[in-house]
Amino acid sequence: AKEFPPEKVRSIVDEVVKLLKERKETVSVAETAAGGIISASILSTPGASGIYKGGLTLYTLESRISFAGWTQADTDKYKGPTTDIVAGLATNVRSKLGSTYTISESGTAGPTGGTTPNRTPGYVALAVATESGVYKRELSTGLGGDREGNMIAFAVEALGLLRDVIKGDAKL
Repeated sequence: AKEFPPEKVRSIVDEVVKLLKERKETVSVAETAAGGIISASILSTPGASGIYKGGLTLYTLESRISFAGWTQADTDKYKGPTTDIVAGLATNVRSKLGSTYTISESGTAGPTGGTTPNRTPGYVALAVATESGVYKRELSTGLGGDREGNMIAFAVEALGLLRDVIKGDAKL
């Protein structure tokens, strides 16, 4: 099937997987609004078992309690995705899976959202946890309430941050 990974994801996932293989490094994933696209895209590449340590789709607050170290207090004070939240998810999953890098994203895919900037459709918070620290980025895709488009864009942006971290182009 040539429809997967999504066309917009193919070149960045190929570049990231190539870098990881060349460096003999590994990745794990803690994604939310991308819905598994990041993990599935990595796994669609030949030889993924040599670089992929595992992943979680932490779409619900309950799943974050069960699998990502959250407490009820975390869910009680939750006000939408932020870079600090995804940094925590990435750090937690990296510690459990022992990967070189852990990618995490959380955003508002749409079509609806909220009234704060981080609840506006197209907003995404990104993080990559490493041994030396956590790299963070946030942005808006500009796609408004296009849910599928935002999910794909979130995956592209998350993989792009990982590429930048691997190549030394991202700043802590």
